[in-house]
Amino acid sequence: MNALARLARAEWGLLYVTVRQALARRSRRAVPMTLTAVCLTSVLQFVQNQPWGFGFVQHIGSVRAEEPLHLALLRTPLSLFVPALDLPVWGALLQILCVFGIAEICLGWWRTLGIAYATTLSGTLYARMGVQWGAHHPLGLLPTDAQVVDTGPSAAVIGLALFLCWRYQAYLTGGVVTAAMIGELLIKDNLAGKEHIAAIAAVLVLCGMSALSRYWRWGTRVSCESGLPPIQS
Repeated sequence: MNALARLARAEWGLLYVTVRQALARRSRRAVPMTLTAVCLTSVLQFVQNQPWGFGFVQHIGSVRAEEPLHLALLRTPLSLFVPALDLPVWGALLQILCVFGIAEICLGWWRTLGIAYATTLSGTLYARMGVQWGAHHPLGLLPTDAQVVDTGPSAAVIGLALFLCWRYQAYLTGGVVTAAMIGELLIKDNLAGKEHIAAIAAVLVLCGMSALSRYWRWGTRVSCESGLPPIQS
């Protein structure tokens, strides 16, 4: 048990302290964007389940690979908060509340939304390329996948979770999440599973960019303190 406690402390200790202190100081005020996202998702779920609202939600927030790219780009930000029709809405709400909330505390609301959008957009763009590649390609998709409605926060949740694992050095947790997504794809080879892998690829790029940015800032600061010319990229 002590070994498990040490492992948990090493993996999540810093993250836990950061979240606990923020919630203790500010309570609900610590996650205003997350609470807004939960409310927005709830409203969209209610509206899309009404006969008069289904078409409206699909028009403003559903994405399909067969549609023009400009429409997909316009709808992708809102598609984050449109629950998938074939999944229980409480799952989407719980994902947003927990993962978005932790990310908002640790990263800030604007960075959280940026990572969420980037990872979701990576799935959207992959779906288009996968359909063009065709089913014979290892990364390709069936032509019928172009008609699949692509909504929900799952890709964003995976991206945020992995970015937090990297930022707070919870590498074991990040590895487990990645392995789970690969296992999901092997068990059920569908559009959602492949989009989750695209989200993982996108967040790896974001982690690399963040690491390079921090490296250059550190190099510039050290150079300035030592009187040497700053590192040039």
